[in-house]
Amino acid sequence: MHTNLNDKAAAVVERIIARLPELRATSTVLANGARILDFGINAEGGINAGLILSNVCMSGLGTASITSGEIDGAVWPHVQIHTDAPTEACLLSQYAGWHIAVDKFFGMGSGPMRAVAAREKLFEKLNYRESSESVVGVIETARIPDEAVIDEIAAKANVASKNVTLLVAPTSSQAGNLQVVARSVETSLHKLFELGFDVRRIRSAYGTAPLSPVAADDLQGIGRTNDAILYGGQVTLWVAGDDETLVEIGPQVPSESSACYGKPFLEVFEDAGRDFYEIDPHLFSPARIVFQNLDTGNVFRFGQVAPEILKTSFGLS
Repeated sequence: MHTNLNDKAAAVVERIIARLPELRATSTVLANGARILDFGINAEGGINAGLILSNVCMSGLGTASITSGEIDGAVWPHVQIHTDAPTEACLLSQYAGWHIAVDKFFGMGSGPMRAVAAREKLFEKLNYRESSESVVGVIETARIPDEAVIDEIAAKANVASKNVTLLVAPTSSQAGNLQVVARSVETSLHKLFELGFDVRRIRSAYGTAPLSPVAADDLQGIGRTNDAILYGGQVTLWVAGDDETLVEIGPQVPSESSACYGKPFLEVFEDAGRDFYEIDPHLFSPARIVFQNLDTGNVFRFGQVAPEILKTSFGLS
């Protein structure tokens, strides 16, 4: 298993510091010494900023890029992900498992800082905890974190506040929108993990999802980015081991396995009283998943894309 996820993410950050102007991003050092890289709150950000956010989320162990795809026969940009370290890149790093709430600040925390705090059961089950003097994280938020937020993160990660680097962007920004859509592989792994599948059998992964239009506000952005994966995400996983477990678990993985499937996510969200925890967790997965068994050579495909729902969600005529 790869180690030093924070070191790997920090190396990605250091490579792009000099490029911040061309990324339409800014860097600020707070009074407590923490570094904040703004990719879409006060800064404009853009496509390349979103790709950088995605790569930092995966600690540099996965690669995000833009590729061409289709929605209902029409050309449409898609976010493409590939990795040879899917557990480390997607579950131990990219998954937005840290709910950061300090006073009036709220954000969803991703990135390798989670592996140092290791406050989620996921880390216990995967037997992983990282020790690092500095941490790197990405927060999906519409507000710049202040010193109190940084101090809270530093305390839970047991590092000095000056050794915290955060990259931030709201969902309703180009970069923030893209980094959420870049989670097609992550959602498939998390779904498999929750279903009890041994995710260490997954040796490589590839995924695509249509890049949703940037929304006018974060609520609409949450709807569109979720729909991009739920109804347009397609993931291929290269796995080792037997075929029988793949055949058994396969139908449970795609989003269509959920009773909530079939409506734009905002409708599902409203039906749940805008409470994510009231939504069937089985909904959060890509539309289609393909298993390629490296040991047997067999291929198994489950699920289907739903272009009509994407068109409704994205406002396409």
